[in-house]
Amino acid sequence: MAVVDINCDMGESFGTYTLGRDAEILDFVTSANIACGFHAGDPATMRKTVKLALEKNVGIGVHPGLPDLVGFGRREMQISPQEAYDIVVYQIGALSAFVKSEGGNIQHVKPHGALFNMAAKSAPLAEAIAEAVYKVDPELIFFGLAGSELVKAGKKLGLRSVNEVFSDRTYQQDGSLTSRREPDALIKEHEIAVSQVIRMVKEGKVTSLQGTDVPIQADTVCIHGDGEGALDFAKYITTALQESGITVAKISSFI
Repeated sequence: MAVVDINCDMGESFGTYTLGRDAEILDFVTSANIACGFHAGDPATMRKTVKLALEKNVGIGVHPGLPDLVGFGRREMQISPQEAYDIVVYQIGALSAFVKSEGGNIQHVKPHGALFNMAAKSAPLAEAIAEAVYKVDPELIFFGLAGSELVKAGKKLGLRSVNEVFSDRTYQQDGSLTSRREPDALIKEHEIAVSQVIRMVKEGKVTSLQGTDVPIQADTVCIHGDGEGALDFAKYITTALQESGITVAKISSFI
């Protein structure tokens, strides 16, 4: 029987600015990636989001990003592997304190935005991030883009490394995500997005924008909680996956 985790980025509000519908979307996902104050989030938001996730029995993940609040962590920065290591350790530590204070445990770590995309292609960056996770806690699960340098680096160190796929993003024939700067990067039709996910989970394939089938492993599916219609999509994909015979479960329960 096919099993998959559904993860969503959370805790991205900042100060008086509210982003996403975290409390409601948490009812339809199994893992939450919580911002740690570098690309989004703040201490109060981190505490509130951790508490909500624990109440709803959703796996808690650290979502370390580049130090770029204005650019939401989506702009590339020239950082060294040592700097990547340091910012990841720092952010794991920050969220860990909130999780521990609420009586919970961290399930996973998933880099955010540009840091995620840069490390997906750069072995030195990927290895530095994986080492940061391993040295803090080798029992943590490590999320990386399916087939990327992140997954390879995590496995090399012995981390439980999982392949992440995206429901609302298109793919290139090399298995990479289409850049958000391109017009066809996002899939806006719910039916098309879910069909893509079902095929990735059941068949291990995704159709690239170039029209070729690309092999892919789908352990966890990312949905985005900050767009218009995000809550409706969260409900839709969870129901559709279950109706297609795919079990939706927290990643720590089957990895």
